[in-house]
Amino acid sequence: MTQSFSKDERLCNHRLITTLFSKGHTFHLKPFRIKWLRQSLEGISPAQVLMSVPKYNFHHAVERNLLRRRMKEAYRLNKAVLYDHLLETGTQIIFSITYTAKEIVDYRHIEAKIILLLHRLIEENEKVTG
Repeated sequence: MTQSFSKDERLCNHRLITTLFSKGHTFHLKPFRIKWLRQSLEGISPAQVLMSVPKYNFHHAVERNLLRRRMKEAYRLNKAVLYDHLLETGTQIIFSITYTAKEIVDYRHIEAKIILLLHRLIEENEKVTG
């Protein structure tokens, strides 16, 4: 598996985003809030992700962009765990990761939390699958 983060893996479809936020399941793993939903993606990618950093916590775009870059990099390097599970079970999901802390944390902390987040997402998906 390549360690890229292509356009196919980004959640951009407005209809899917609306569906995710209206019908999705939620869990928190500080400093993140994750909203996820099993969804058929027409064979594009096993998962599509939306990453956001709210403007009300970080008023400067430089800070928001820094945190978003760190989140994307951590996800890109560690997504194989999630993809292996999704390909094995034949499911597809969409999810959003929202940064909820009010301070900027270093990359190592974000990466550790993203890894935990991916494992928790696998557990949550298995609970829904039954």
